[in-house]
Amino acid sequence: MDTPEHIGVYLGLDVGKGDHHAHALTPAGKKVLDTRLPNSEPKLRRILDKLTAEHGTVLVVVDQPASIGALPLTVARAAGCAVAYLPGLTMRRIADLYPGEAKTDARDAAVIADAARAMPRTLRDLAPDDEAIAALSMVAGHDDDLAADATRTRNRLRGLLTQLHPALERVLGPRADHPAVLTLLERYPSPERIRRAGRSRLVELLRPQAPRMAHRLVEDVFAALEEQTVTVAGTEAAATVVANLARSLRTTLQQRDRVASEIEELLEAHPLSGVLTSMPGIGARTGARILIEVGDGSAFATAGHLASYAGLAPATRASGSSIRGEHPSRRGNKQLKRALFLAAFASLSHPPSRAYYDRKTSQGKHHNQALLCLARRRCDVLFAMLRDGTFYQPPVAQAA
Repeated sequence: MDTPEHIGVYLGLDVGKGDHHAHALTPAGKKVLDTRLPNSEPKLRRILDKLTAEHGTVLVVVDQPASIGALPLTVARAAGCAVAYLPGLTMRRIADLYPGEAKTDARDAAVIADAARAMPRTLRDLAPDDEAIAALSMVAGHDDDLAADATRTRNRLRGLLTQLHPALERVLGPRADHPAVLTLLERYPSPERIRRAGRSRLVELLRPQAPRMAHRLVEDVFAALEEQTVTVAGTEAAATVVANLARSLRTTLQQRDRVASEIEELLEAHPLSGVLTSMPGIGARTGARILIEVGDGSAFATAGHLASYAGLAPATRASGSSIRGEHPSRRGNKQLKRALFLAAFASLSHPPSRAYYDRKTSQGKHHNQALLCLARRRCDVLFAMLRDGTFYQPPVAQAA
């Protein structure tokens, strides 16, 4: 970000939950403010109005633009101030250039303000909040939380089954998300209760939710039960825990289904929805995440900039004659990288994407490496689609 020449004061905010620390510098580096600010609109506005009246245009720079930094940025925009974002990792590296090893709010705010004044290239623009994208971000964040809850509950359930009956876990564990398996574990949460229920009763119980799989699943379950004749201590006591975990996992998965519908509705209401979802492999969840992190793509000069921001551009390492080569980058936006990676994986049923993936694997790349290459290639196409506002067009086969 190139800051305007008419900035009169640089205000660095180390944001916090209850209050923020503010440090303001003039373009010449003179300190004009160093104080704590409560996280309330009236006091934030009073400080901003005072700085504007005394110094002119104020540039407010934060290290966290979301969550606890949302209110200061909103108040700053309403007060007519310019706003920018200094990434936390960048701020920490810049802080190493300053003397002292203390880690305090006052020092962090001073570093933010001085970096904004002396190194404006380290700042990132913060466009005004789009209500549709803000709503998508809120709902998608809730979906991420639910996904983490589901993973944690699923792992706990599988771990408990492995402790009690490993053979049974090998049958039910990989299908733990299936409604029929959750019904089975809720109703008969221990190996002994499953035996007493019998095959015919279990088939009748599972058939409404798994008409094709019910009979085969029951046979696999009883075959697994025959592999273990001993009973691990605490098995019956753990039955209550297994039933509760299965019930909790079912509830979480149902919530995710409802949230997915909300994400799809919000995404469809956005003008870029058709552009994003026209690309093979991009669904509602991945499309929403890409839209949240990238927007219309106007913040990126080239496709290479977008790939670098997503952490898909390889990092070149060269030192003398011993270290040479390119390696996957460990930086970038992790959520965007994950969305593009999952979209690339989902596009393997698309013939051109599959052909590119197969070509990379034939060159000796592993599965994840080939997918990263595919995601990088698709990043170029996605950038062009967002830049021109055009739908995805399959590549034209070249004549031999």
